[in-house]
Amino acid sequence: MERPEAPFAKKLTDIGIRRIFSSEHDIFRKSVRKFFQEEVIPYHTEWEKAGEVSRELWEKAGKQGLLGINTEEHHGGVGGDFYSAAIVWEEQAYSNCTGPGFSLHSNIVIPYISNYGSEEQIKRFIPQMTAGKCISALAMTEPGAGSDLQGIKTNAKKDGSDWILNGSKVFITNGWLSDVVLVMSVTNREARSLAHGISLFLVENGMKGFIKGRKLNKMGLKAQDTAELFFEDVRLPASALLGEENKGFYYIMKQLPQERLVIADIGISACEFMFEETRNYIKQRKAFGKPLAHMQTVQHKLAELKTRICVTRAFVDSCLQLREEKRLDSATAAMAKYWASELQNSVAYDCVQLHGGWGYMWEYPIAKMTVTQKRPDDCNGSDGTLLLRSPFHDATKQFYSCKCALRAVRQKASAASEPFKQ
Repeated sequence: MERPEAPFAKKLTDIGIRRIFSSEHDIFRKSVRKFFQEEVIPYHTEWEKAGEVSRELWEKAGKQGLLGINTEEHHGGVGGDFYSAAIVWEEQAYSNCTGPGFSLHSNIVIPYISNYGSEEQIKRFIPQMTAGKCISALAMTEPGAGSDLQGIKTNAKKDGSDWILNGSKVFITNGWLSDVVLVMSVTNREARSLAHGISLFLVENGMKGFIKGRKLNKMGLKAQDTAELFFEDVRLPASALLGEENKGFYYIMKQLPQERLVIADIGISACEFMFEETRNYIKQRKAFGKPLAHMQTVQHKLAELKTRICVTRAFVDSCLQLREEKRLDSATAAMAKYWASELQNSVAYDCVQLHGGWGYMWEYPIAKMTVTQKRPDDCNGSDGTLLLRSPFHDATKQFYSCKCALRAVRQKASAASEPFKQ
């Protein structure tokens, strides 16, 4: 039986749709959806107040096989495909529970270790990470360096065979609960460019001089622990270096397409969730003696939203397929992340408007999603930076060149016609 695509499904969040998935994926999705319904949703309000999820949840996710799904079995992972990994972060988006930092842990940090780590690092960390007993974080952003990673100040200097690490990081997801942090640091300021003098280090919780600052009080993502991290003369053994010295920026550039695709897919999944929540609300909500769903202007808005969501879903699914085939490039991933993040913003706005005053009440899922949706714009490079790194940049430059040329022609024509006006 042919699988229906999203536009033909009863709900955009249905199980058994989208051709990139199989019946085996459907079985897995059912178990993941059940996990979030039973182990996450009932406790999320409590975690929002605490500013972090429980460590017990991480271990439950590990036992369920939800962490590091597409990590090779010989590295301590499950050995699943990329589509299976996507199912986990999509189902988390459908649950509207942003607390668990599973996607960063599984699909950003673990790949760094499995792709560039030594055999010793792989054996030491990955089995514990897939079991949920070792929680990871990625420390790149600094108070003065976000999208421009070459502006970082954190540095590591050699002392014999050891390294001495100094600096600070901010907005670090999983930072408070972290057992190991992958830290981006300058190791050669004399390099021809800073990109050629950056290295990555695995810093473990409890190391002398490694200090976790406060949990940051954010506008949204209340249950997701986000922290400041400080490194004051942290002595790191040579074995803490991930990969080769001064190759860190190269590793980061290699990983960015997957990281941006993860954000894009989470973004479009959030759009699908918001659409279904809003569609359900307007079927029940009445105005002028009839359900909102019977009003033509509301129907037009829903049709517009569904069209934009389904078109974006088709593009993101093609990107998932490219990634599974190892053909996804940086520019395409940047476009997916940019477009899905922008759509997430506009869908949230429209869905709140369709909820009316109730859209601003915290007990309504759409309110939580609205304050959450701003974050994807700035993850892994702000949207403005992505435009500079993608084909949009060249197109934009050409557009403005044409615009400037047209303006010059008009000015000359105006100057030439001035004597006739007199």
